[in-house]
Amino acid sequence: MSRKLLALLTALLLLLALATYVYYRRTLAAVPVDPYSLVPDDAVLVLSTHDHPALVRHLQETELWDNLTAVRYFQQAAGHLALADSLAGGSARRRNGILALLGRKLVITSVHVTGSGEFDVLYQIPLARVAEYRQVRSLLETLGRDPRYRLSTRDYEDQELTVLTERRSENSLTVLNYRNHLVVSAKPALVESVVRRLAHPDAPTVVAAFSSTDLLKLRGVDASLLVNYRRLPQFLDVLFRKDAHSQFDQLAGLVSEGLLGVKLAGSRAQLQGFSNPETARGALHQRLRGQPAQPLRMTSLMSTRTAMLLHLAADPARTWPSPGRPLVDSLGRNAALDSLRATFDGEMAIGYLATAAAGSRPGRLAFVRCPAPARTNKWLARLRRIYNSSPSFTRVGPYEVHPVAFPEAAILGPLLAPARPYAVEAVAGAGVMVGNYLVLSDELTLNGYLADVVAGRTWAQSPTQVSFLQETLPQARLSIIIDTRNSWNALLGVLTEERRAGLLRNEALFKRFPQIAMQLVPAENESAPEAQYYTQLLLRHPDLGPALSQAGGAANGRVMTFQYPLLGAPTLLPALGTRIPAVVVQDSTGVLYYVSADNTVLWSDTLTTPVVGLNLLPGAGGVPGGLLLGAGHKLHLLANDGRDVLPFPLNLPDSVRVAALLAAPGSGAGTPARLLAVTAGNDLLLLDAKGRLFPGWQPKQLDFPLAGRPALLSVNGRDVVLVPLQNGYVYAFDGKGSLFPGFPLSMGGRLAGGVLVQAGATLARSRFTLVNQHGELVVFNLSGDIISRARVATWSRTARFRLVPDARGRTFAVTREDGNQLDVYLPNKPVPLITQRFVTSGVKPVQYFDFGNGRRIIAVTETGPGHVFVYDGKGRLLGGAPMPSTGSGVGLSYDATTDTYQLVRTVSRELRRTELKVALP
Repeated sequence: MSRKLLALLTALLLLLALATYVYYRRTLAAVPVDPYSLVPDDAVLVLSTHDHPALVRHLQETELWDNLTAVRYFQQAAGHLALADSLAGGSARRRNGILALLGRKLVITSVHVTGSGEFDVLYQIPLARVAEYRQVRSLLETLGRDPRYRLSTRDYEDQELTVLTERRSENSLTVLNYRNHLVVSAKPALVESVVRRLAHPDAPTVVAAFSSTDLLKLRGVDASLLVNYRRLPQFLDVLFRKDAHSQFDQLAGLVSEGLLGVKLAGSRAQLQGFSNPETARGALHQRLRGQPAQPLRMTSLMSTRTAMLLHLAADPARTWPSPGRPLVDSLGRNAALDSLRATFDGEMAIGYLATAAAGSRPGRLAFVRCPAPARTNKWLARLRRIYNSSPSFTRVGPYEVHPVAFPEAAILGPLLAPARPYAVEAVAGAGVMVGNYLVLSDELTLNGYLADVVAGRTWAQSPTQVSFLQETLPQARLSIIIDTRNSWNALLGVLTEERRAGLLRNEALFKRFPQIAMQLVPAENESAPEAQYYTQLLLRHPDLGPALSQAGGAANGRVMTFQYPLLGAPTLLPALGTRIPAVVVQDSTGVLYYVSADNTVLWSDTLTTPVVGLNLLPGAGGVPGGLLLGAGHKLHLLANDGRDVLPFPLNLPDSVRVAALLAAPGSGAGTPARLLAVTAGNDLLLLDAKGRLFPGWQPKQLDFPLAGRPALLSVNGRDVVLVPLQNGYVYAFDGKGSLFPGFPLSMGGRLAGGVLVQAGATLARSRFTLVNQHGELVVFNLSGDIISRARVATWSRTARFRLVPDARGRTFAVTREDGNQLDVYLPNKPVPLITQRFVTSGVKPVQYFDFGNGRRIIAVTETGPGHVFVYDGKGRLLGGAPMPSTGSGVGLSYDATTDTYQLVRTVSRELRRTELKVALP
């Protein structure tokens, strides 16, 4: 072949490649992939998420995260990822790569029934950058090189599938990369169904009925859930025995499919959205169409032992008309039954009671509303005579229980038809009128139920249940209310054998939300083509304390109103996955509240006295981390749910009242943290987080009042307690309560205010800064040497100087109060940054915040009129006027990504958050 011909062929090949690339970019790649077009049509549930850091944070706040990660499936996946990371020599940054990979992308998870008693999950993750594709590919190849796994590829209808198989179990993971959309499943058939769907790009997607609705764009929505109600009975077959959910199959005939937005907040998970009515002939929706929604009027009738209530706004005679009657009915039974049905109103319900043991049959109660009880009683007596039932009855309190001989389904419709083995017998057995309701069941179940009603053990008398029902919709066509604790034994009895073991393993996850309510509300105009059911699914955990608060909007930020006035200063704590901090506040009744970044009370704890020393204590030495605080004579360490973790609470002597509490890491690796408690009498107690008191500190009595907060630190493995006293002397004690050489050390004048601590590698290199009442800034070390003295400002007999360390303890400011004038000085600045004259006299709390790079904020609280003055690093008053604040201080945080500040303050019963934008000085 000549060189010219070779060059020509090479040029043609390059042109062909270029043309192919241009065609791909201009035609195929230019059209974005609809991610929902990759979801197979047989999906039962489709979960879509878009902000995974926020989702993880909310799962942690609702305490679902720990329960989810304890599920065996997640533990296995975490084990595989940890192995891949160790094989690749990953760093801590790479170990968090999965959450970073998901980020704020639209990730879709769908659930499919793939066989008899089997369901599987399909994941879809978009890849936005080449680096992400390499990350996933590297993960698979790393595992494939390990002898415990086998990595292979295969073709299916012109698509390449990657298969990762665990050799020991032969469990595999199939991966398809379609135009940078990663489709992953442990079931190869699901990935193959995605490939087959690619051959029909114009076919409607699973969300075609809701194509104009994107719930993920709504504020506060963590995910969206698509439910295919037509396939729900098939999915229930996988979880439950087939004879145990016939009633749910009928109720699912109200709607065909629904789209719900998922909101996770504190003690509740709320799903709200819309569902399309079922159009199939003979479905329950067609029977109920036109019948109005009804409120739940049965709260005074429902026992607190109720495991599940199915409440239906339906008139039995209208919903299920009487079938054709036989020509011969000499006793007139059918006519009497029809007359009894005519006395019923548009409300009926089925209630199941808790069982004492797993596998035992739960008692079932049938309720129907009777607007004219006397008329209903007349026809019940007539039917007893027709059926030749015994005229005797039993009495429970004021209620008379009469025998009945007709089947429940004969008057209430097929929804009450028996479903073996957990339904009642075909003949009800007994009936009783309770108020305006006829209650049918067997006599034993009725007697136990009526005993609860007579004793007042009903929903209407349960504050927990009342508060739960207040959060449900006021009226609905269908309401399903479940108490997971009462239904535990019954659930174990109706689950399939394979699912029962899994439920027992994950009992904590199932019982996390003991109160569940699902409701469907019809549209006002059901004849309209666009009419839909408003749908709500509420999962709720009762509040641990008396936290009664509600969030609202305000012109200057978010506001949360509490039941009682708030005291003290709000304490800000970092919240994982968000730039907005969590807040801890206490009200005038002593209740401590933990408020999440989303203004939700996650827990509350009733304490008898004001709390002090709120700070986060890291775990060490066998003591877990948590929120440390002192109250009265006790020290508490609270976990994420607000409960004390062992060995806390630590009980100090009854005569002691904690006025301040400090914490510092232990003096060695693996040792518990050190705690220093300052009593109301200015005595000191030093102990560790395991409750062991240090000798010489039981307590240590001081000769003079403290000038400010002491300092607790560790220097070269030695515990150090530095104590400034008002008489101008500073004491430094070791862990045994002995003074360090050179102490006590005179500061040359009386002292007031805090101390700036700069711990060093040795005693001589550790620096401490104080200001005395002569206006001198004194720097000294733990060897008892004064390093320097410098005058801050002129002094007088009436002037009072205080050193104010910043919140992080790195820098400081000095205040000078003389009468009603306040001056604030920064280090090495002879001119005051702020000079302000106030109307009131007395000490005004000053807070100094230094976030670095010149970002300084000074907050001065005037407690008399209830104002706070907030200044920037140039001494400018933000907003030009003081802000309302009735607390003893404010909380402030800084977010570098948005260059904004989050100001938190209390105004009487309100907790207010304000976002500030401050220009650099």
